[in-house]
Amino acid sequence: MKVLTLVLCFFLCLPAIAQNETPELTLENIYSHNVLDIHYFGPVRWLKDGKSYAALEKNSVTNASDIVRYDAKSGKRSIMVASQDLLPQGSDQALSIRDYQWSDDNSKVLLFCNTTRVWRYHTRGDYWVYNPQAGTLQQLGADMPKSSLMFAKFSPQGDRVAYVCENNVYVEHLANGKRIALTNDGNKHIVNGTFDWVYEEEFDCRDGFRWSPDGSKIAYWQSNTEGTGTFYMVNTVDSVYSQLIPLPYPKAGTTNSAVKVGVVSADGGETQWLDIPGDPRNNYIPRMDFIPNSNELMIQQFNRLQNTNKIWVANASNGSLNNILTESEDTWVDVHDNIQWLKNNQFFTWTSERSGYRHLYMVSRDGNTVTPITKGDFDVVSIQRIDEKGGYVYYTASPQEFYRKNLYRSRLNGKGPAERMTPTSFVGHSNYQISPSAKYAIHRFNNSSTPTITSLVSLPAHKQVRMFEDNAAAKARYDAWGLQSKEFIKVDIGSAILDAWVIKPRDFDASKKYPSIFYVYGEPYLTEVQDQWKGSDLWHQYMAQQGYVIVCVDNRGTKVPRGKKFRKCIYGQVGELAVHDQADAARKIAEEYSYIDAARLGIWGWSGGGSMTLNCMFRYSDVYKTGIAVAAVSDQRIYNTIYQERYMGLPSVNTKGYVNGSPITHASKLEGNLMLIHGTGDDNVHYQSAEMLISELVKHNKLFSFMAYPMCGHSLYERPNTSLHLRRTMEDYWLKNLRPGGE
Repeated sequence: MKVLTLVLCFFLCLPAIAQNETPELTLENIYSHNVLDIHYFGPVRWLKDGKSYAALEKNSVTNASDIVRYDAKSGKRSIMVASQDLLPQGSDQALSIRDYQWSDDNSKVLLFCNTTRVWRYHTRGDYWVYNPQAGTLQQLGADMPKSSLMFAKFSPQGDRVAYVCENNVYVEHLANGKRIALTNDGNKHIVNGTFDWVYEEEFDCRDGFRWSPDGSKIAYWQSNTEGTGTFYMVNTVDSVYSQLIPLPYPKAGTTNSAVKVGVVSADGGETQWLDIPGDPRNNYIPRMDFIPNSNELMIQQFNRLQNTNKIWVANASNGSLNNILTESEDTWVDVHDNIQWLKNNQFFTWTSERSGYRHLYMVSRDGNTVTPITKGDFDVVSIQRIDEKGGYVYYTASPQEFYRKNLYRSRLNGKGPAERMTPTSFVGHSNYQISPSAKYAIHRFNNSSTPTITSLVSLPAHKQVRMFEDNAAAKARYDAWGLQSKEFIKVDIGSAILDAWVIKPRDFDASKKYPSIFYVYGEPYLTEVQDQWKGSDLWHQYMAQQGYVIVCVDNRGTKVPRGKKFRKCIYGQVGELAVHDQADAARKIAEEYSYIDAARLGIWGWSGGGSMTLNCMFRYSDVYKTGIAVAAVSDQRIYNTIYQERYMGLPSVNTKGYVNGSPITHASKLEGNLMLIHGTGDDNVHYQSAEMLISELVKHNKLFSFMAYPMCGHSLYERPNTSLHLRRTMEDYWLKNLRPGGE
C-alpha cells in the first residue's frame, strides 16, 4: 500500500503570485497558485567527458527546447542541438523534446516527443533521430500509430534503433528505414519488451529489452497475463453509458503473469527462451542486463515470497545458465540497482544486508569472492557514483541522524573508514549528481524550512563553483509567514526509540493544551520523518495555523536507514506491530508534552497511511477521536501480489496475519469520527476497497463520512480543482469533528 509521492509538481505550472506581494497561507494559494514560486534547476545530465553537462533550455524564438552544453569549470555555454534545426518536413513548429539520448559515438541524437502517460509515467510517444553533421531529421516508425513507440534505444554501433510498439519489439535501420519485427505475437495478453501493471508498479520495470554489446542480439522480457485476474474499473462520468476499464491485476495469493526472458537476433528469427528453473508464474525476474563486452546476461530471479534472489549468468548464444550468487533472508530481499562491473569486468558491485545493514560489496565474476566495500553500523541509502579510476564509491547515508542525509565516500578496496563529504554547515538532505570523473557534482540541498538550493561543487573539497538556484525569494516569502519549523524529537515507547517531528501553530502558547493531528504512513515502502522540503509541507503548516499541533512518527518497520532489524521486524505483521507503535507513541507524546490534549487526538494518512489510520481508529478508540483515511487498503487480500506478499507472505500460509492486519476485520470497533476518501479511478488501491469497508461499517451500524472523487487515481490530483477540493473537505472535517485551538 504505497503513497505515490508527488513533489507538488503542480507548483511549476500554476500562475505565480507577484514577487512583491506577501500572500496569505491559504488553501487557494497552496493548491491553486504557485504561492512560493519555487524554481528547480534541471534536469541536467553529465556528458561522457566528465567535464561538462547538458540541459534542455527553452528557446524564446522557436518556443521549443535547445540541447545546450555547459563547461563545468568555466560555465561556457554552447548549443549542441538547436531547436530551429528540428523542424519536421512540412511543419513550421520545432519538435518539443521530452527526453533525448546520444548514440555511443555522439554522432546522432534520439529525441522523444509527443508523449503520453502509461499508468504513472510518460513512456509512450514519437521518436526522431537527428544527425547534426548531416543535418537530417527522420521519424522512426512513421507509419505506426501516433505516440505508440516505447523505449527506443540506439544499437551500440548507432546504425539502428530498437523500440517497442503495441507489445512487439522492432529494429529499424537508419540508413534505409528498413524495419524488422523481432516479435509478432504481442497482444492484450502477450507483452513483449515492456511489462504488466504489477511489475511496473512494484519493481519499477518499464523498459523491457536490452541490446547485446556487439549489437547482434536483443534480450527481452515477455509477460503472459492470461490467467491473471482482471479487475474492472468503471468510468461513469465521461459518457452517457458507463465504460469498463479492464486491468490485469494479480491480487495477493492469486495467479501472476508468466514472465520469461528470450534472446533473438537483431536481424530477426526465432527467439531462444532461457530455461531458468522454477515456475514462471511463481518466480519473478525483476532485473536483466548484458555483462559489458560479453555475450552473457546477468539475471536476478526472485522466488514468489521474495526472500531469495538467485543471480544467474546466462550464455546468450546457447542459453546455458550458471547460478553464481544467492541472497536469502528470513523476511524479504530488496531489488538493488547498484551493479557496476570493475577490473576488466571480472568483478561487480553488489548491495546486500548480510551484515545487518545495507552495504556495498565487490563480488568476483564467478561469485566465489564477496568483499565488503562499505562497512559500519549504518545503512547506505543510495549510491551516487562508483569511480573506479579514483578508487572510491560515493553514497548518501544517515549514520548519526536517521532523518538527515549526507554524502560519504569509501575506498573500493574496503580499507579505511567512511569519509563524510557534505560540510557540516548543510543540515538536512543533500543529493548529488556526480560527474563520471568524480571531480564535480551538482549538489541539491534542502531541509524542512529551506527550499532546494542547487549548486555546482568540486570534489573532494566540496567547494562551490557556481550557484544555479538558491530560491532566495521563495525562502524569504516562506520566512515572512513566521511559521514554526518542524521540531524533531525522540519518542521512547519502551520497546523502541522512534523519531518524530512536530509542527506548532505560529501563536503557540505552551501553557495551553492543543488538539493534535497525527500524520501516519507506517509501512515498509517509505519514511515520513525526514528533514527535507517536500513542498515545505504547507498543508500541515496550514492546519497548524487553524489551531492544531501536527505530529508524525516513524514506527518500526518503516524505511528508516537504521538497520535491517528495525526495518524488517514488521514482516508478517503489517497492520499490527506498527499500529501498536503508533498508539504507544501517541500516548507517550501526550504524557511527556503538557501542551498536547490527550482527549483531542486525531490521525490521518494516505494509501498505506490510510490503512494505518483505519487500524488505529478501530483498535485504539481510547486514543484517537477523529480520523481521515485517504485511498486506504481495507483488506490486505485485495492488494497486489508483489507488494503484499513481500511483507506478509502468502495469504494461504499467513491467514491469521492477513486477517488481523486488515482494518476491515476490526471495523465493528469504530467509536470515533471517521471520514473515508477514495478515487473511483484508482488503479493502485481499487475503489473496491472503500466499498467493501463501507459495507462492513453499515452492517455494524457505524456512522461515518465518505467522499468519492470520480475517475481520480491514487494521488487524487486529476480533473479540475480536485486537489483544492480534497483539502477543503479535509479541513472542514477536522474543524467540525476535532475542536481546534489551545485551551
